[in-house]
Amino acid sequence: MASGGGHSSPGTPGDSDTAPVTVQTSGSTGFHLSRTRSCGAVLILFFINMLNYMDRYIIAGILKEVQVYFDIDDGLAGLLQTVLTCSYTVSAPLFGYLGDRYNRKILMGIGIIIWSSAVLAGSFVNKSGFWLLILCLSVVGIGQAIYSTIAPTIIADLFTDAKRTWALSFFYIAIPVGSGLGYILGSAMSRLTCDWHWALRVTPCLCFVALFLLIFLVPDLPRGAAENHTDSLLSRTSWLQDLKYLVTNWSFMLSSFGAAAVIFTTGVLGFWGPIYLNRAQTRQPPEEKKVSSNDSIIFGSITCVAGILAIVIGALISRHLRKKNPHADPLICAAGLLLSTPFLFSVIVVASKSIVAAYICIFFGDMFLAMNFSIVSDILLYVVIPSRRSMAEAVQITISHILGDAFSPYIVGAISTALQKSQPNFIEKEFESLQHALLICPFVTIIGAGLFLWTAHHLKEDQENALNYIQDSANVITTN
Repeated sequence: MASGGGHSSPGTPGDSDTAPVTVQTSGSTGFHLSRTRSCGAVLILFFINMLNYMDRYIIAGILKEVQVYFDIDDGLAGLLQTVLTCSYTVSAPLFGYLGDRYNRKILMGIGIIIWSSAVLAGSFVNKSGFWLLILCLSVVGIGQAIYSTIAPTIIADLFTDAKRTWALSFFYIAIPVGSGLGYILGSAMSRLTCDWHWALRVTPCLCFVALFLLIFLVPDLPRGAAENHTDSLLSRTSWLQDLKYLVTNWSFMLSSFGAAAVIFTTGVLGFWGPIYLNRAQTRQPPEEKKVSSNDSIIFGSITCVAGILAIVIGALISRHLRKKNPHADPLICAAGLLLSTPFLFSVIVVASKSIVAAYICIFFGDMFLAMNFSIVSDILLYVVIPSRRSMAEAVQITISHILGDAFSPYIVGAISTALQKSQPNFIEKEFESLQHALLICPFVTIIGAGLFLWTAHHLKEDQENALNYIQDSANVITTN
């Protein structure tokens, strides 16, 4: 890779086919929405994103019941999350390319219909239908990829600067809130109905409400409207040209690899955390067992609260430090990963001694990890030109999830299963084998911190390149 192009062609790799194209749009500089409608649109996008993550983590909240129902080991259980994430990441680049060129509301609506229908279908599988559930989850990933690659670019076209940072922060609060509610909903519905299948039948109904809200209340703005930028600047470029632009953007690529470290760790903890704490109960004194009798519900509540605090704190720190240091955002991400490392290690070590102490460590570990979510997306939006942002979201999704949670739950589950089979007493080693497998997480967070520190070295140049490119293209439109 090489850093961004020269000043004569800011924000691009320098090919002539990416020069600004003069396009007469329907007033790309004339779209001014009321504050109420803009905020309402963000609220709706938040709601849909929350449902997205609820569906992604409901299985984790009922994992023990699912393992018993299908009689599967940790390796196959990890495959449930891996197949969803793999289909999500593989399909994302296609929908990112389409999202930069076609009606974004229609594409997002199709995504919602696909993923909610697949979740509902998965709720009807029987004991011989494990691989049918796997197929349903793979379809869920495709539908979620359509929404996740496009939704942040809608927010980018509603706000700029500090307002965009706060809007994105609110949007990404849906990650911990949705994940936490997924655990809670899965566990609660399973206990209420004595059948884990019902846990998958709630969110599809809410998704169709979300679809109605999306169609009628979310505006369909031209791309780059908030920056008075032409709507179809690069509509004639190819997928390979867009990809070439992105892979030569150092800040984008390095921050995407850094995000992979975050998602690797959150993917492992999100999927295996509740069942790990459940197994840790076998090592607890009786008084501790009472505290930890509802692991998925407690784990979900901690995820919600820690995530909300983290994203708000991250946005506040970013807003304050960005004025003083142009490299602040990746430095905050690096600090979050480094601060999370000792807490993640402590969770793994202390769970066998005190569940309460483990929950405290999980809270702080989650909080420092979640500081990265909105900041990484904000970095993407200000180092990538508007007409390539959906593609950028898609490529970042692919990088961060393929190297992150696409395989991390399966890897940890496979290591745990291998360690169990190598021990003479299978039952007694269930906890220890998973404990040893989880030790990979602290090492990954340290690598991620280093990648964000590297991002800081290139951030200012790439941000200026993107800004200059926007200004140059606006001048071309004005003169024509």
